[in-house]
Amino acid sequence: MSKTVFVGMSGGVDSSLTAALLKDQGYQVTGVYMKNWTQDLPGFICPWQQDFLDAKRVATQLGIAFKVYDFENQYRQKVVDYMVKEYQAGNTPNPDIMCNQEIKFKLFLETALSEGADYIATGHYAQIVDNKLYMGVDKTKDQSYFLYRLTQDALAKSLMPLGNMTKVKVRQIAKTLGLYTASKKDSQGICFVGDIGIKDFLTSILGPQADGDIIDETGKVIGRHDGAIFYTIGQRHGLNLGGGLPYYVTAKDIRNNLIYVTTDLNDPYLWSHEVKLSQLHWINGQPKTDKKFLARLRYRGPLIPAKLIDDKLLLDEASRGLAIGQSAVIYNNNQVLGGGIIA
Repeated sequence: MSKTVFVGMSGGVDSSLTAALLKDQGYQVTGVYMKNWTQDLPGFICPWQQDFLDAKRVATQLGIAFKVYDFENQYRQKVVDYMVKEYQAGNTPNPDIMCNQEIKFKLFLETALSEGADYIATGHYAQIVDNKLYMGVDKTKDQSYFLYRLTQDALAKSLMPLGNMTKVKVRQIAKTLGLYTASKKDSQGICFVGDIGIKDFLTSILGPQADGDIIDETGKVIGRHDGAIFYTIGQRHGLNLGGGLPYYVTAKDIRNNLIYVTTDLNDPYLWSHEVKLSQLHWINGQPKTDKKFLARLRYRGPLIPAKLIDDKLLLDEASRGLAIGQSAVIYNNNQVLGGGIIA
């Protein structure tokens, strides 16, 4: 008897092709649209209805069952509230990582299994082999960074059929199959919310923030910002400080609403050889600490050779602009071992 798989269908080409491939492989496929955010924001129409209709249309095309899971309350609590609280504390969280941990590979997985699924599947560009997680073949699209907080048990019940394909190949196959979403543009925004920048999103929830001083490395006030929570360490855009050399954010004082900047790219506040981690998570058990690993300190950041000593990463080469709240993901070659939150 064929296995049953519930595919998280977001209305994009990746999850559409995931459903098509698994059906072709003989699985009993049910498409599931996760309704996680439906709220329109000032100047921004939430695309959830269009995404829902696109996912449903593809399910109809493929002749598979289709259902909707309403996770809006849980998404707000587990992802949005977490994200807002972190920004208010002056940190730079990654909502996509939390969304994968709490919604897709926990809530969706548990709900699907309780309704008779043997597996869930997603359109992630990553690979699962023997309950271990590996980078996707397409290095420009690899999403393993966002998945490092998954458990071995979740991986055992998950399928990611696009992990060994490139994005170009995915679009080619989707077009060959005539999938409705084959040419649909990729969403670039916050996980499940759509194409809205984080500043606009935070402003819609918290309201406008008080402006404050921008201070250079000599202690001189050189400009004004529109809310310290909107800035991240290492940032150089959006400071509106005029011509000359670019300025980089070196520190934030959330309590006093101050931003500190420098034009000196060699400023020691910008660089770190040592990274302290909190909330460490290991997919297949804690690795031995007597060997070199590779660390990625931001999505699409370079892989830096590093040693792990307790909760500290010792980097072979200094990294610029490490932001508290972002994740450091640790690899052994192309296998994801786990990681932690930069503290």
